[in-house]
Amino acid sequence: MNRITAKKQLSENVFRMDVEAPLVARARKAGQFVIVMADGEFGERIPLTIGDADPEAGTITLIFQTVGATTTKLSRLEPGDSVAGVLGPLGRPTEIRGENGEKPGHVVCVGGGIGVAPMHPIAQALKAAGNRVTIIMGARNKGLFVMEDEMRAIAGDDLILMTDDGSSGRKGLVTEPLKELCAAGGVDEVIAIGPPVMMKFCALATKPFGVKTTVSLNTIMIDGTGMCGGCRVSVGGKTKFVCVDGPEFDGHEVDWDQMFARMSAFKPQEAAARDHVCRIGLSAGKNR
Repeated sequence: MNRITAKKQLSENVFRMDVEAPLVARARKAGQFVIVMADGEFGERIPLTIGDADPEAGTITLIFQTVGATTTKLSRLEPGDSVAGVLGPLGRPTEIRGENGEKPGHVVCVGGGIGVAPMHPIAQALKAAGNRVTIIMGARNKGLFVMEDEMRAIAGDDLILMTDDGSSGRKGLVTEPLKELCAAGGVDEVIAIGPPVMMKFCALATKPFGVKTTVSLNTIMIDGTGMCGGCRVSVGGKTKFVCVDGPEFDGHEVDWDQMFARMSAFKPQEAAARDHVCRIGLSAGKNR
């Protein structure tokens, strides 16, 4: 059991939680994730990226959106409650430019929606390695931005906000300033994390410029150790498992259409689980 030490609602459907997981907090690296069980021995296992960690306090920060049954259950827990389990850190850490003898450069980090949360430790590590970090954040409206202050502390004036309705920053899509930066030259790498369709179009935007583009995939996942095969994707014509080979891949080589099809395979079951109302005991109550 892992105790929740803090909770904050960031928007209508997005929550931030600090959870006790001392071993994970000490071992995690940028880009890695955990598998979380909200409740019960037979509860659903969901992958959540580590948004931040405090090794001294022994806690990790999880930021998630309520989409299905398990994230809804998780959102109802309060500080002092516990989640049934946290497994990790899992996945390959981000390859940080400038850390392994490679010369630091200009890296553009594109975060869409709650994709900003997993981008946070990556942007931190890139900055610490001496890179110039430009951050593009996108959301439908200003009320849906997460970790804006934390990202501004990293990027300063190189933080670009984009909203669909123009309520904050520029009105438009994250691909617009991304193309502008690539066209101006001097961009050495792009890292994009967010909705799959956003990552696909970021990769399409950078391809004509030949800019290395890394994406973090958020496929269906069960065990997180490569055993179930549920997270498999095609990258460069080869089958890869997101949990052990990723979650980060070359965005120019991902078979996005195949990934979209696989991610929608269990939509009816997910909707049924989310909307299920337990009626055990209701009929018995009527007969009393």
